[in-house]
Amino acid sequence: MTTSKSLSAMSAKLLPHRNSLEQASDTSPTSMNKNNLPEEVSHCSHSIAPAKVVRGERAWEESHQLIASICRSPLLLGRSIATAELRQGLLNNLRNLGLNTVSAELKHDCCEMDLKRINALALYNSCDGVIAAGGGKVLDAGKLLAHRLGIPCITVPLSAATCAGWTALANIYSPTGAFQRDQVLARCPHLMIFDHGLVRQAPPRTLASGIADAIAKWYEASVSNGSSNDGLIQQAVQMARVLRDQLLLDGPEALKDQNSLAWIRVAEACALTAGLIGGIGGSRCRTAAAHAVHNALTQLKDCHEVLHGEKVGYGILVQLRLEEIIGGHQLAGQARRQLIPFLKELDLPVNLEDLGLSNLSLHELHEVCQFACQQGSDLHQLPFPVNSSALLEALLGASDNGPVPVESTVTKRMAAS
Repeated sequence: MTTSKSLSAMSAKLLPHRNSLEQASDTSPTSMNKNNLPEEVSHCSHSIAPAKVVRGERAWEESHQLIASICRSPLLLGRSIATAELRQGLLNNLRNLGLNTVSAELKHDCCEMDLKRINALALYNSCDGVIAAGGGKVLDAGKLLAHRLGIPCITVPLSAATCAGWTALANIYSPTGAFQRDQVLARCPHLMIFDHGLVRQAPPRTLASGIADAIAKWYEASVSNGSSNDGLIQQAVQMARVLRDQLLLDGPEALKDQNSLAWIRVAEACALTAGLIGGIGGSRCRTAAAHAVHNALTQLKDCHEVLHGEKVGYGILVQLRLEEIIGGHQLAGQARRQLIPFLKELDLPVNLEDLGLSNLSLHELHEVCQFACQQGSDLHQLPFPVNSSALLEALLGASDNGPVPVESTVTKRMAAS
């Protein structure tokens, strides 16, 4: 059994980058308001967690009466052909409970075209709740529909690829899968059902993707909130560090053995704990450059088959490269080089070739970088300014093994073309 002492030692050995609160903080002054309170903590609103979470091997079955107490005419929302049989089983269960259940499917990602169509269906059938069963985009769509209709939402993740089943946030995409914006919702779901048996049926690739997405919490929250004087944010950042440690230790075993305790710890860390960190820390503990890279990559048609966390994991390497190149943080470079073997062990992408983007021109890559650098992007959560040229350099050099080269990676690529 791994002790807390050995856990900390292994964490420090693997990734020394910002391993403590002191390393993640500085003594920057915080502006004060008229009540002499720090401006950033004088008034905050948090949607921290679902009203109730049921987790375990038979969580769905054990939640039947709870579901019936929340809604009598639910809309069951899904999408993937791969989960159609599972969802049919859920639908049968709901109807056997005497619930007047309507089934609907997304045709695209969480996009306005689908949302309007299903919104009309829910109104026509007088639905009084939304049960979203699927991956992150289905869960986001279900939460957003419930938010707009003013009815309860129940999330049933069918993979551990994201923490979307937990949060009060929805990402909205175009019909072709390009990220457009995110929307903060009024509250977290009324009920989250994390059934191990259902989630275990998802491909291992989805769990690896969830690990990358969850690990990003540490890298993004620690760099964007290093100078925060808000106690909740400080605590959320440290939770993200512990989450990272757990995933580094248990991730490989979880992928090898779905019947192990490591699998349970990792799956729940990805789907539950990662969401809790964002709830406690608020918007400032959710995303930075790694997710900005993800959002930009979704603009490329060639990247649409790459999972959310796979793009985010690559985005972590890009962010660390930016910290190394622009911020001058040598530990960021060391952390990046040590993280690469871990991502490779989980069969996660570490460069453009792994993402299937090796044939993109510099012009196309620069357009991606311009999207990531636009006003309001999560990229600007970094404590230093980043332009599209610097981001392009980091994009191309994300998996470089050595220190920052004297000769630009962009220059080398131009010379070779």
